[in-house]
Amino acid sequence: MIIIADGGSTKTNWCLLNKENKKVYFNTEGYNPYFIDSPGIIQSLKTNLPDNLDINSIEHVSFYGAGCSNEEKNEVVASALRTVFTKAKVFVSHDLLAAARALLGNQPGFAAILGTGTNTCYYNGKEITLNIDSLGYMLGDEGSGSYIGRRLLRDYMRGAMPQELMNAFDRAYGYSHDEILDRIYKKPLPNRFLASFSKFLYDNNNVQPYSRTVIKESFTAFFRDLVSHYPDYQKHTFNCIGSVSYNFRDVLTEVCNEFGMQVGKIVRSPIDDLVQYHINELKLSSV
Repeated sequence: MIIIADGGSTKTNWCLLNKENKKVYFNTEGYNPYFIDSPGIIQSLKTNLPDNLDINSIEHVSFYGAGCSNEEKNEVVASALRTVFTKAKVFVSHDLLAAARALLGNQPGFAAILGTGTNTCYYNGKEITLNIDSLGYMLGDEGSGSYIGRRLLRDYMRGAMPQELMNAFDRAYGYSHDEILDRIYKKPLPNRFLASFSKFLYDNNNVQPYSRTVIKESFTAFFRDLVSHYPDYQKHTFNCIGSVSYNFRDVLTEVCNEFGMQVGKIVRSPIDDLVQYHINELKLSSV
């Protein structure tokens, strides 16, 4: 049996695939190696993996994760997986490769992620050929949940948000200014905390023009500062994975068209298409 995993910074989607290609799905926390170490991953897996999962029967684990961008970070995750899945061969790569494989299969094109964080690439049908660094939530990640949440909290704390929406925010969360600053600057995983507020804008997207303005300006920054820097980007369709891209796909499509791109696929999670990619690869390898 094999396991395929798509790991964001907030959540990891897993699929157990047996020899008859029967699929069993489950979720755990996200394991971005920039924010969690190997012992933390091991502890989380032991706590969150399904009780009926026969770990010793797993022959191969393919893990695609946010933050798995170099050998050092990949090894943080890989060593944890080897510790838990002791009989399995372990493959760890970037979640951007998962997005490209899920969105494009074996075809070349442009692929992106808009979830807790942001990422983009050109893909040649086998591997990523060009990636402009998103720079993470502190320096970049334009268009992501953390970018949107940062803008929302800044406006809230400075009183720049419409009063009706500020009242709704207070009812929804009840954070003091000190609590917000403490969560961002002193507590772990501030990117997740920031990204969690994109749901608030989604819930109020059709009520407050302010919400749509924040989303559109975030996506405009994403295209202006990232997408449009790819050579001949307008020749490609825009294909994207992630909760932010899916939830706000109407605004994303509008901004995409304004930058001269046509929308291809926009899906919430890559796991189904990624599993199908691996099934197809297994079929090819058995021929």
